[in-house]
Amino acid sequence: MAVEGARTLKELADRLGISVTTVSRALAGHEQIAKKTRLRVAEAAREIGYVPNAAARQLVSGRSGFVGFVLPIRDATLVDSYLGEFITGLGEGLVQHGVDLLLATAQKGQSEISVLRHVVESGRADGVVIPRIEIADQRVAYLMERGFPFVAHGRLLDSQGEYSWLDADGESAFGEAFELLYAHGHRHFGLLTVSELLTFRFNRENGLARAIARRGDPDVRLDIVSAPRFDRKARSSAIRGLLNADQRPTAIIALFDELAISIMEEAEQAGLSVPNDLSVVGYDNIVAAEYARPGLTTFDAHARTSATTIAHMLMDQIEGKSDTPRTTLIRPELIPRGSHAHAPKT
Repeated sequence: MAVEGARTLKELADRLGISVTTVSRALAGHEQIAKKTRLRVAEAAREIGYVPNAAARQLVSGRSGFVGFVLPIRDATLVDSYLGEFITGLGEGLVQHGVDLLLATAQKGQSEISVLRHVVESGRADGVVIPRIEIADQRVAYLMERGFPFVAHGRLLDSQGEYSWLDADGESAFGEAFELLYAHGHRHFGLLTVSELLTFRFNRENGLARAIARRGDPDVRLDIVSAPRFDRKARSSAIRGLLNADQRPTAIIALFDELAISIMEEAEQAGLSVPNDLSVVGYDNIVAAEYARPGLTTFDAHARTSATTIAHMLMDQIEGKSDTPRTTLIRPELIPRGSHAHAPKT
């Protein structure tokens, strides 16, 4: 039966013939309320467009109904496809709990930790998600000291306390990338990485180094160049250094897809054909990877579904369902495309 004209929680409860407390808990998704009742209340609220008063809900529950995420604003000419996928998945996960995502921006030149402190200490969020963990991350240390609910996408390089995280096994992926290219006959490799002290950088670099060491082939050579993540000029210069070398690599592995696509663009400008003259492998499987000619071979780390899982992990903390830190390591999926398909020219 449709419910019409309810403007307050009490009116909605009266029209449904149940208590205000039951309606409130049903709308909040409490498992103590029978699923049938929760569905009935939710359907009635949708039919009449009832929206719970956020301020009143916070007074009753002690929660804001938001999860915080600090979004760094960098060079407008550099697209961060990872964050777009991740934020989408995070929002999808949180909405299943009736919680909204609060985005707080850190402007260029402003530290992320200062913005994070403001989000936490202002009471605007019940928990936070932090991405791209550094080898010694101030955010992790601060949140652990505060005892504030959080989940990290990534992990510290060394075990420093117990906290919840979800990460992709970039080490195994870069080992797999090496073996794929080695099997195609490549022996001279390039690695394009970043200069920032990010844990995923070290894990992926270590995966490549260990794979090379396992082969024990004296003919294998690795040239490594790096640039700051958001410095397009330095990135282009590093790539050209690899491509214009007297003995250039026949295969280049990039730390992530945006770097790999830049390699393919620079190669085209240099008159090199991918993959006939140069094989390229990336990481992340961003949308552009499929459309970059001739298609970028990469690894899908499932950023969107990982973010949704992180949302559920964090809500378990906030709702008191889990006191024990949870850690999850997922295996990235190789997505083979045309950028690696040929053996090197000799």
